[in-house]
Amino acid sequence: MKNSLELKDLYDGFRDAKTIKAFKKLIDDELKDYPKTINIMEVCGGHTHTIMKYGIPQIMDKKINFIHGPGCPVCVMPKDRIDSAYTLSLQKDVILVTLGDMIKVPGSLGSLQDARSKGADVRFVYSPLDCLKIASENRDKIIIFFAIGFETTTPMTCALIEQVIKNDIKNILFSINHITVPEVMRVLVDDENCKIDAFLGPSHVSVISGSKIYEEFPLKYNKPVVVAGFEPVDVMQSIYMIVKQFKEQRANLEIEYKRLVSYDGNIKAQELINRYFKKVPFKFRGIGEVENSGYELKDELENYNAKIVYKNILPTHEVKENKACRCPEILKGVAKPTDCKIFGTVCNPANPIGSCMVSSEGACSAYYKYGNLLK
Repeated sequence: MKNSLELKDLYDGFRDAKTIKAFKKLIDDELKDYPKTINIMEVCGGHTHTIMKYGIPQIMDKKINFIHGPGCPVCVMPKDRIDSAYTLSLQKDVILVTLGDMIKVPGSLGSLQDARSKGADVRFVYSPLDCLKIASENRDKIIIFFAIGFETTTPMTCALIEQVIKNDIKNILFSINHITVPEVMRVLVDDENCKIDAFLGPSHVSVISGSKIYEEFPLKYNKPVVVAGFEPVDVMQSIYMIVKQFKEQRANLEIEYKRLVSYDGNIKAQELINRYFKKVPFKFRGIGEVENSGYELKDELENYNAKIVYKNILPTHEVKENKACRCPEILKGVAKPTDCKIFGTVCNPANPIGSCMVSSEGACSAYYKYGNLLK
């Protein structure tokens, strides 16, 4: 008999094959007399990888079609912002700090890994607060934190900003690239070519923001939203909840991931975000500019804004995507990664061409890694 709790004890039940098969049977029973295909977009790249890794499309009734959304912050980072990070990293006496996924993502000038090879001091951290130690140990350097991520990581950047202001730290600047989920979801459902019938809502984003941010989609667009956890049992239960809504001819906002997500979310984290950031447009790679989908430091904090401090040296050119890439269509559900002619050949994780291949969370990356399960 075990005397201590192990990590796997917390997730084993959510990967149980019998439970997954039980939900499959419930879903199949509901779909027996349902005549239409239900196109479900999983917004978050973490869900995409769960769906592919555990072979969920292979066990699912063909009336369930998965659409892979833009919920990978590295994948949707436009090349011009990567070029800015690249340029900042090469400035004299600058240490550029970011989260690990950004290191290998190529812009038009190169990746941050390439900048390293040219002598740039580029470091990745697991927590933005690690910048405090780096700044303390390098008082003769300017530390630029290249902040990325959806609502999940935004409060951590705010916590760093708060410490920098509180302790009057002079050698930390910020390049803010945080983004929010609902606005890009709205752009997708407003697109006449989009085929989305329902959403699997992001889990970790919703821990911060609460499920309330998706309220408009059932109410205005008649699209069900179920906020789902990341494990395969979570996903299967969430699909069942969506199918039930279609069978009962209703569109509601529901939470499957109740062990962490509430309707209101983390109010303190939301207050922290609103204290330091304002909403601005953000150009999503593969989709285009989306109004009010990005965050930027408030005007009174411009002394901490690397984009303003270094505005005279930052690139201003527009970077166009490879015309052979079909990521914009993949993000709208018009195409699958395997429909792209350069998928898995010219475009692969070692040489990512499109936005869906640049990160381990991207849809094309998931198909490349787990695509043999589709055969």
